[in-house]
Amino acid sequence: MREDREFREFRDLMKRPEHFESGFGWRTVIMAVFVGLIMTPAQIYMQLVAGVEMGPAAQWVTVIFYVEVARRAMMQLKRPEIFILFYMCGAVISSGMGTGNLLWHQFLVQSEEMRKMGVAEHIPHWFAPSDPEVLSLRTFFHPAWVLPVMLMMMTLLLTRVDNFGLGYIMFRLTSDVEELPFPMAPVAAMGMTALADASQQKDTWRWRTFAIGGMAGAAFGAIYLVVPNLTGAFFGQSIRILPLPFFDLTPYSERLLPAMPMMISFDLSFIMLGMVLPFWAMVGSFVGLVLTMLANPLLYRGEVLTSWEPGIGGIQSVQTNILDFYFSFGLGLGLAVAAIGIIHVISSLRRKKREMAEGAVTSGIDWSRLYKPPANRGDFPLWVAVLIYVSSTAGYIAICYWLVNIVTPPMEGTWFPLWLLIFYGFVYTPLISYISSRMEGIVGQQVQIPFVREATFILSGYKGAAIWFAPIPLHDYARQTLFFKTTELTGTRITSLIKAELLIFPIMAVGTVMFSQFIWSIDNVPSEMFPYANEFWELRAYREGLIYTATLPGEGATPFQEAFVPAFLLIGFFLALGVYSVLAWFGLPIFLVYGVVRGLDQSVPHAIVPMFIGALLGRYVFRKWFGDEWPRIRIVVAAGFAAGMGVITMLSLGLVFMSRSAIQLPV
Repeated sequence: MREDREFREFRDLMKRPEHFESGFGWRTVIMAVFVGLIMTPAQIYMQLVAGVEMGPAAQWVTVIFYVEVARRAMMQLKRPEIFILFYMCGAVISSGMGTGNLLWHQFLVQSEEMRKMGVAEHIPHWFAPSDPEVLSLRTFFHPAWVLPVMLMMMTLLLTRVDNFGLGYIMFRLTSDVEELPFPMAPVAAMGMTALADASQQKDTWRWRTFAIGGMAGAAFGAIYLVVPNLTGAFFGQSIRILPLPFFDLTPYSERLLPAMPMMISFDLSFIMLGMVLPFWAMVGSFVGLVLTMLANPLLYRGEVLTSWEPGIGGIQSVQTNILDFYFSFGLGLGLAVAAIGIIHVISSLRRKKREMAEGAVTSGIDWSRLYKPPANRGDFPLWVAVLIYVSSTAGYIAICYWLVNIVTPPMEGTWFPLWLLIFYGFVYTPLISYISSRMEGIVGQQVQIPFVREATFILSGYKGAAIWFAPIPLHDYARQTLFFKTTELTGTRITSLIKAELLIFPIMAVGTVMFSQFIWSIDNVPSEMFPYANEFWELRAYREGLIYTATLPGEGATPFQEAFVPAFLLIGFFLALGVYSVLAWFGLPIFLVYGVVRGLDQSVPHAIVPMFIGALLGRYVFRKWFGDEWPRIRIVVAAGFAAGMGVITMLSLGLVFMSRSAIQLPV
């Protein structure tokens, strides 16, 4: 398929600098402590309340605060300093979120959906204690939580160290040796440049644009998040000007569109995101959503979506449709996307080889660049990276085998095979990381082959549930490869990252436990105080529990066996390949394929419409206003919007925490 014009725009935004500088110093140390104390609880809280991933927002907020303090102290910050601060903020904030955080652990052992499927009783004690008396205390400072907390910290340490192993090797291969463009790498680097210009008293378009986006984000955040937070904290009941986290239209549309979950989010962040992401991906998502709107009523009348009933609402509609059809259909779509990605990589390699054979390319790949990195970039020897990769992977294998086969002996004497763990770490992970990193370097998309982990668990013959909660050595380092490329574009020495890691790990380890404890002590998680978690966590538990039941012993059909229908998987697989073939025949953008698949999966129906609106506004309104400068402007505006929304949220969150702390004081 042809190279997308918008990717060429990203490709040309920034070039590799000729000079690299250290970004680590005493000033970044002070700000790292600040973000650990302020931003970490804000990220956890807002994810529970609105499902808002405030990682980037909190990063930008901290960096802006740092820049403004430095300006008033008559100090100038360089781009590498800003990048290191941004990096440390992201690491500290993300450490407490995701499905591996402690709040999720305590919920999962109490989940109603897990209990219904018979999984809850098999969740191992090293993941979370299941004793109701312990859980009712709502505290992680209990002897029963010692092993889960220690395991969380150990896994976190391996993850941070592992970043400098295979991910760094893939960066050297794809960026230095093959010189792939990495079209998405300039996105964050452009924001760093804008803030560096502001710190150096330069009145540039970047800073003005960033400020405009920041004001818009602050204004929207005040309406969308601050008002519900403050009213809920001080009056006991939240006043929501806009529905949070979405408005459910299903009760009004179910007669016309039965079995179709109709939800829409009023979060302006989705519109901003739609402006930034590739246009054809957003178009494809909307097309996929429309096709789903047409297909679900037909599937319902054809007695495929048999579990759906009128009046159950949007979330419950998604859940029943997953069981009846979309679990298997989605697996087929995911397999097709992975196949398309691999085909795209292979075709690009063949084309390059053919061009070289025909003399179109005068020089091939210079493998000597693997051992001759750019001067002064702060690279370390490749043998160190290999040692890190081998050691961390061996650590994962040892911990996983000990937990699954020794601490929690499997049922019916079926141990999880050691050779499979070795295959994950030393065969599959390097292979998929290289393929995915090349895809990221060529078209800005990563290859994800779905169901590898799940299928191997099931086919291994293992009986039990512990393996689903263990840290297995199955990773894709394409994201870390992209991060190293961004580091390079900002002119930051890689040694600065190593120093930053040594600083932030203790902050992450302590901060995650402390602030998770504080939030849990406020109220049950989830509860009405945390609307997003209250709406979506049971759905997430249901999705995961379906798969977990595949390895549970017992007679009769498990929920997994009911949901897994090979015919539906094949329909999804060949449908996606058919769409790809048609689009490839007409030379349409490959992102259209990914977008259509995303829309057909029914996973985020409330977000697709506002993102599509944002894409239309960006392409047909703002593009005409700003011309060829729009690709640069939209990135900086989006970063400013996230920052502004983060600033106003931080202010309200401080009041919420103070209010809750005061309420819990003994009388």
